[in-house]
Amino acid sequence: MSFTLASRQAFFPARLFQEAILSLPASKNTVFPQLVHFGHFFLPTYGFLVAMGVLIGLWVSVSNSKRIGIDEENAWNLGILVVLGGIIGAKILYIINDWGTYAAHPSEIFSLATLQAGGVFSGGLLAAFAVAAWYVHKHHMPALGTCDAFAPGLALGHAIGRVGCFAAGCCYGKETHHWWGVTFTNPLAHDITGTPLNIPLQPTQLFESAVELANFFFLMWLLKRRKFDGQIIGAFMFIYGIARFLLEFIRDDPGRGSVFGGAMSGTQLISIGLVLAGGIIWWLRPGAKTVAAHPVGATR
Repeated sequence: MSFTLASRQAFFPARLFQEAILSLPASKNTVFPQLVHFGHFFLPTYGFLVAMGVLIGLWVSVSNSKRIGIDEENAWNLGILVVLGGIIGAKILYIINDWGTYAAHPSEIFSLATLQAGGVFSGGLLAAFAVAAWYVHKHHMPALGTCDAFAPGLALGHAIGRVGCFAAGCCYGKETHHWWGVTFTNPLAHDITGTPLNIPLQPTQLFESAVELANFFFLMWLLKRRKFDGQIIGAFMFIYGIARFLLEFIRDDPGRGSVFGGAMSGTQLISIGLVLAGGIIWWLRPGAKTVAAHPVGATR
């Protein structure tokens, strides 16, 4: 059994839906890879949702920063730089992971297909950390405290962006015949991202979105009970690292790299690094004495 995404619509047969969702009434959902299309102009669902994720995530991050005593202007500037760094970093790792193709055809680096590709999130995450470290050091901001403020917004923005991935068909999973399988039939998905058509696939985009949404709510809850600087960002890295490592086993899209003779993907290696870093922060509690300087933010 599988759900089928038609060229512009996703149809959920009544019988299948009733079996899978405990006999709830049948429903009909619509997925549009392009929200608006007038002549040669169109607004892709992916781009719209990613932009919304960035804006909402940034707003949450700045709001959290204010609560723990971080200067609002610095928080906005940092957020904008982190977004730009993340976009560039995601694109760079995307190119590195498929370097064989780009080395043979260098012009493809600046092609429309490459520019339209979202990139690799873990590459964007590493670049965002690097940019954040530079800005935080330059403006004498509390490093781990600032990361704590931004972590929930990062998770929420990523959750929204992954729904955009689902609409575009990118970041798809392996073939499956479980009831939750999703079959893409829109030629746009195949033309832009190479998504296999008419084959039921694991909806890895929705799985990751659900994980990050749950991560957001947990991190916001934890932020109000923060015991030490670094507690929130450490939890984010640990939780996301484990989730992404496991999701890689059911992902099937190219461009994620391969290490150790194909034993794991490059993204899985980065995920292990995130888990270790998050665990070390929690173990060492390097900012335990810092939180006392912001008692209001720790209890609000």
